[in-house]
Amino acid sequence: MTDSTCESTATAPYQLPQRPINVAILGAGRIAQKMATTLNLMARNETYRAYAKLYAIASRDQKRADEFAAQYGIPVAYGSYAQMLDDPEVDLVYIATPHSLHAEQAIACMEAGKHVLVEKAFTVNAGQAQRVIEVSQQTGKLCAEAIWTRYMPSRAMIRQLVEDGTIGDVCAISANLSYPTTHKQRIIDPKLAGGALLDVGVYPLNFIDMAIGGGSGRDIARMETAMIPYKTGVDAQSTTTLFYDDGVMAVSTCSLLAVSDRDGAIWGTNGYLMCRNVNNVERIDVYSKDHVLTRSIPVPAQLTGYEYEVAACASAIAAGQTECPDMPHADTLRMMRLLDHIRERWGLRYPCE
Repeated sequence: MTDSTCESTATAPYQLPQRPINVAILGAGRIAQKMATTLNLMARNETYRAYAKLYAIASRDQKRADEFAAQYGIPVAYGSYAQMLDDPEVDLVYIATPHSLHAEQAIACMEAGKHVLVEKAFTVNAGQAQRVIEVSQQTGKLCAEAIWTRYMPSRAMIRQLVEDGTIGDVCAISANLSYPTTHKQRIIDPKLAGGALLDVGVYPLNFIDMAIGGGSGRDIARMETAMIPYKTGVDAQSTTTLFYDDGVMAVSTCSLLAVSDRDGAIWGTNGYLMCRNVNNVERIDVYSKDHVLTRSIPVPAQLTGYEYEVAACASAIAAGQTECPDMPHADTLRMMRLLDHIRERWGLRYPCE
């Protein structure tokens, strides 16, 4: 049975800035294209047009920047990152470059007076993340991690079902995300901090953290993890089991070789939740202890899903905050330390480290 009443369970409206913030996209790859599409859709949407507008694209190549700007109707195109840093009209920079460049670029942007929204994985390791966050605090500039699932309405919907006892006491969680992506050089290159973990593995781990209520006093007591390497040396696929101090067990699986169902499951004493697609939850199915589907809850319609993180940043900037409540610095650091711990167990280090 479908519960259509939950379509209104979206997050409360964000605080509006005095004017739409000017967003510059740093990098002109596939993720940058999705953000450009999102910002253009926001500009045509009555709810979101007041938050942000697409102002500029920055690439290391002027021709590529011009082509990107022409494709997405962007007013300003920079042929170097330095030109963007010198433009006082830029409010927020969306960093859409490989992981290995995030820390350096985020710091440069904030020191130039820009707020930053940094695509996941936030940095290569926790040490870099700590330095970036320290610069945010020193400059007073917003610094947020762009892991879109943290900002989506589905997050609050899942937590509500967990907290209201719909499935009883949570005992175990499972989440996976896998896509065949070895054809993408960025993904298989150790110099760019490639591999499944930092690209797709962050999503099942964040799903688990959100489902468990990470950061609320519940700690990981033990971890078991194993990885199969790709021929370039990055992690091709892995599984990680987390044992929490209250007895809950959670399993995260990721791969850059296989196609998976992408499901997230939360198992309780009275039933379980099946969250379809942990990378962008499309529907939450609630099952009784007898495996009967009792509710199928749709997630609110979205533009692309990126609009939530953009609106959250605009709201935080308007409030004079250096972090977004949906993904505060403490959560980013906790997750980066977990990623470090996992790679340490594997003996995997990147050349940039």
